[in-house]
Amino acid sequence: MTAVQPTGEPPTDLEIETLGEELPLLEGIRTTRAIRRLRPDPVPPELIRKVVEAGTFAPSGGNRQPWFFIAVTDAERRAFIADHYRRAFEMYIAPAVKAAQDPSYPDDKRRNMRAAIHLAENLHEVPVLLFVAGWMRRGQEQSQALFPAIMNVLLACRAVGLGASLTTVHRMYQLEIDDYLGLPERIPSSAMLPIGWPVGRYGKPRRKPVEQVLCYDRFNPGLISSD
Repeated sequence: MTAVQPTGEPPTDLEIETLGEELPLLEGIRTTRAIRRLRPDPVPPELIRKVVEAGTFAPSGGNRQPWFFIAVTDAERRAFIADHYRRAFEMYIAPAVKAAQDPSYPDDKRRNMRAAIHLAENLHEVPVLLFVAGWMRRGQEQSQALFPAIMNVLLACRAVGLGASLTTVHRMYQLEIDDYLGLPERIPSSAMLPIGWPVGRYGKPRRKPVEQVLCYDRFNPGLISSD
């Protein structure tokens, strides 16, 4: 079982236990694309736990496991976060909106921009806003130690049929949002993953051929022109 319909009865405990367990790993990797159009239907807490548990199996230096996960599901709290996110996003997306007025602007970039705008405008309706935070070390954030866990969560969402994406736009208001989440200064948030039942389906995203990015033994400067 690799997907649950976002309408009808919620999945049973047994369905959640077996959900996603049969998805081949490489197929999951190849088809885990950012999904930003999400239904408002609630996600069972047991399913949130399952995808977060996958995150905890990520590698970390010295097995320190520096991560914490805050799943925001309360409507009022989601609205607070969405309001701050939209203000930050308007500043972030403004250059792309201006560039997209040019008829030569690539269609795939325009589609991605529209999906991102849709997410920002409807973030308050997304059932789960999952924040990933982590211990600071030697006075520095450890985002590099958190991103393997984040990728595991995204892959787990793909496996169980949830839609998800990764954003760090909230960090423009990081102090306000972290304080609202009760995070101490020594455990700052690094990323937010909006999670819900997808509108649409998973599929292979467009990617460059691996030959355009893979080198052996030494970097090939000729690859730069192919970007």
